[in-house]
Amino acid sequence: MRGRWRLLQLCDAAFPAGGFAHSGGLEAAVALGEAPGDDGLGAWLEAALWQAGTFGLPLVAAAHAAPARGAELDARCEVAIVSHVARRASRAQGRAWLRTCREVFAVEATLPHGHLPVAFGLTARALEVGADDAAVAWLHLAARGPLSAAVRLGRLGPIAAQRLQDALGEVAARVVAACAGRAVEAVASAAPLQELLGALHDALPARLFQS
Repeated sequence: MRGRWRLLQLCDAAFPAGGFAHSGGLEAAVALGEAPGDDGLGAWLEAALWQAGTFGLPLVAAAHAAPARGAELDARCEVAIVSHVARRASRAQGRAWLRTCREVFAVEATLPHGHLPVAFGLTARALEVGADDAAVAWLHLAARGPLSAAVRLGRLGPIAAQRLQDALGEVAARVVAACAGRAVEAVASAAPLQELLGALHDALPARLFQS
């Protein structure tokens, strides 16, 4: 019960970990005229979920299963992220996540770089959130951030965003089934176009988001 209660708190939009400051590359895509239309936004978010599964989820699972490997996994994440923008965003969000968990739950975790997937796995384990629940929560957060960005960028309305988030639940189930047992050595990007667009974020003349 305690772990499930905390899981809901971690997934709540009110949890102050800074995730809503990042668009996952969507802002750059909109600014560069590469953003999908209404029909294509679902495919964009589906690709984002697969990216979270093939890259982040193995690190989340490994950190949850073996917290003592945290520094090693964090170092691996540092060299595995190709885009400097994505690397910076992962560090910023991970450090904010660790700081909030320390101040709210008194969870102490120190990482050399503070990458988000490793920070999330470590804190989920410390907060008694089960491995399966942690995997679903990781994908939920991966979808919620870009969805919120899409609303603020005027790509769709709040009700349409909620319908789309509900539909993505089926995709999330497939991602968990395919990626939850993926080895850390098999971490890879499933959405290279999104990664490329996100890397151009710093070149935008005006920015609402940090990445």
